[in-house]
Amino acid sequence: MERRTFLTRSMSAAGAVALTGAAAPAQALSSPSPVAPAAGSHPHYTANRAPLQQEPFLRLPPGSITPKGWLRTQLDLQLDGLNGRMPEVSDYLDDKTSGWAVPERDGWEELPYWLRGFGDLGYVTQDSRTLELTRTWIDRILATRQPDGFFGPSSLRTSLNSGPDFWPYMPVLDALRTWHEYSGDDRVVPALTGWLKYLHAQPGTLFGQGWGSARVGDTIDTAYWLYNRTGDDWLLDLVRTMHTHSADYTRTIPTWHNVNLAQGFREPAQYGVLAGDPSFLAATHRVYDTVMGSYGQFPGGGFAADENARSGYHDPRQGFETCGIVEYMHSHQILTRITGDTLWADRCEDLALNMLPAAFDPRQKGTHYVTAANSIQLDNVAKSHGQFNNSFAMQAYMPGIHQYRCCPHNYGMGWPYYAEEMWLASIDGGLCASLYAESSVRAKVGDGTTVTVTERTDYPFDDTVTLTVSTPRAVDFPLYLRVPGWCEEPSVRLGGHPLPARRSGGHLVLDRRWHDRDQIVLRLPMRTTVRTWNSNEDSVSVYHGPVNYSLRVEEEWQQSGGSSAWPEYEVRPSSPWNYALELDQQDPARSFTVERTRARAANPFTHSGTPVLMRAKGRRLTGWVSDDQDVVAPLQQSPARTTEPVERLTLIPAAAARLRITSFPTASTSGKALEWAAVTASFSGVDSPQALLMNAVVEPSSSYDQTIPRFTWWDHTGTEEWIQYSYAESVRVDAVSVYWYDDTGHGACRVPESWRLEYLSTDGQWHSVDGAPDYGVATDRFNQVSFPTLTTTALRITARLRTGFSGGVLAWRTQPDGPRA
Repeated sequence: MERRTFLTRSMSAAGAVALTGAAAPAQALSSPSPVAPAAGSHPHYTANRAPLQQEPFLRLPPGSITPKGWLRTQLDLQLDGLNGRMPEVSDYLDDKTSGWAVPERDGWEELPYWLRGFGDLGYVTQDSRTLELTRTWIDRILATRQPDGFFGPSSLRTSLNSGPDFWPYMPVLDALRTWHEYSGDDRVVPALTGWLKYLHAQPGTLFGQGWGSARVGDTIDTAYWLYNRTGDDWLLDLVRTMHTHSADYTRTIPTWHNVNLAQGFREPAQYGVLAGDPSFLAATHRVYDTVMGSYGQFPGGGFAADENARSGYHDPRQGFETCGIVEYMHSHQILTRITGDTLWADRCEDLALNMLPAAFDPRQKGTHYVTAANSIQLDNVAKSHGQFNNSFAMQAYMPGIHQYRCCPHNYGMGWPYYAEEMWLASIDGGLCASLYAESSVRAKVGDGTTVTVTERTDYPFDDTVTLTVSTPRAVDFPLYLRVPGWCEEPSVRLGGHPLPARRSGGHLVLDRRWHDRDQIVLRLPMRTTVRTWNSNEDSVSVYHGPVNYSLRVEEEWQQSGGSSAWPEYEVRPSSPWNYALELDQQDPARSFTVERTRARAANPFTHSGTPVLMRAKGRRLTGWVSDDQDVVAPLQQSPARTTEPVERLTLIPAAAARLRITSFPTASTSGKALEWAAVTASFSGVDSPQALLMNAVVEPSSSYDQTIPRFTWWDHTGTEEWIQYSYAESVRVDAVSVYWYDDTGHGACRVPESWRLEYLSTDGQWHSVDGAPDYGVATDRFNQVSFPTLTTTALRITARLRTGFSGGVLAWRTQPDGPRA
């Protein structure tokens, strides 16, 4: 199925659900009060006109910030990698066949996605080739303008229900805006005015259709940008129309598609800038907290949606789309400026430092569709048991122009936007250090004096940030320094002496007269913390400061296709990965030791280049396995029983790990701990047998419960089939309960004709359980079988399926007769 068709269907199928309003946020960070600019102050950069609410922070013009250090390395890799050389590999960027250059030809999101990131890559690196090609494509796009304001592929006038599809224009508008900010091109404002007038002439129902409905915040952002330069009141009427008719994030979650959510959840806060009502910002917080509370319960800042978030599929093996990573970062950046709340910058940093680098191979020659917190093999093989929402292969690294399509074109904005959002102008004529990395910024402050601030730091691998001010004369302005939510005791010194600072919106604010060569040393002391994810089986993750750590799994890289210039890679493990951590119960953080390495590589997001690692202890957990398609099994309850010997483990920054275990079980030798089971079946077609352990504690609402994962033997019918639990050590069991799946009236699964329970004896043979009464096949309840206590390393349900029908199980529980001594 063509990707656009599949995604549109998945969006509409997701439906809308009410917000809970009470879900726990994904990160345990406080939300400080917003920045309060000093009275009588004024900005030096374009700010909101009335009636728009003033935003505490403003984007600086592209080119104001020069990234250095590891961030510059990432940008250089991007220049020579997929985004920087995309015209070599993507036929969507052919100027002779793209509708963005030749309106009679087709075109959709691919070129707009690419150009948005590619242009900003040129602005932050000043690469002449990139800047020239950006100009060329801007010229081509502007040359397609029509008298009514329409531009681009003519087919987009009628491609969505016989009306215009305004979604693919959203990234084009971003590209045009930043080009204007960089170059001053006087064609851009008229072009944007014409396009938004064209939209304003459309019926309001247009904004309730297609991808544009779920992502309308992007167009609202452009409307504000234009209004602040022209003052045209009709633009605000357009914003009101778009908000009224588009997907409603104020009372519901209208879609569970991951990119829609990553872009769309901020729309209420954006509309609140016009409405002046704080309830809209509260709605954005509620959507975020609801999504992350249900699906974001693992490290990295993303959420479980390897296309759409699915009820019951919240394990850290579920991936987050690369498009979702960069769009979520962008949303957090916008919200940082709107609110002045450092919480959003913290969340952007989490994604950038712990997830984004692992979305690419180390040379950025390829990307993959999804990145997961727990992932032990990245192959180019489709998974057919329902492990993921998509049936196509999503994990290998490749250019993926036609396999992944959106992500290779869209990922390019990730690092350039991050670089451009490191420093912000404040509404009171100052500067804000919002995201930390080695860099310099040149900006107007105070009375209009242009200053340069140079930042030297190894952050996030070190806790010290040194800022040096260069100014032609003494100048008064406030300098805002973000204090990350994990940092408890920040300090700042000037010339070696402590410097008083006020707190505002999560920032340290230094409001003083600055002189040439003033040097500020900011310390953000980092400590090791261990987070327990209660809703993901009490698994744990380890952090030091902002960096999350992953088990170092030795990676075997194999080129599986492509060319020497554009290789395609699969990555397989060559060392064990199934470990449970041994923790100090009184103080878990004492279980880990941070070590500095001798690595001086410019790229810290590789095994050999990381400047830090951790030492830990753990035990093998042999019941934790991969399935028959090499997908890591979902987590089971911690602590996990294991008597394997304690081993010394090495953990590395998660962003340096392409194979990654970042949500760990905890280990216990106690007989009261859970014995993990490996699950296999005689046949698994479209539903993974591991669903049974994912749902070990669920209470299905009926035998046709569609809100939880299930296992079926489909499409086998009328056959004898089995499903099995295997344990690393012997378990004592005296009862089992089975909840059968039955989709009468909907499909071809029924309760079985009959079944029996078997156990593996010490002679290696399967035997039927003695003393068991009749085996129940009732629908809509658990069918329990009790029997004299037996000791075994494996249990098996063998079912005789009804003639002409298949069957399945929603939950299968074993009841031990009591804990071990």
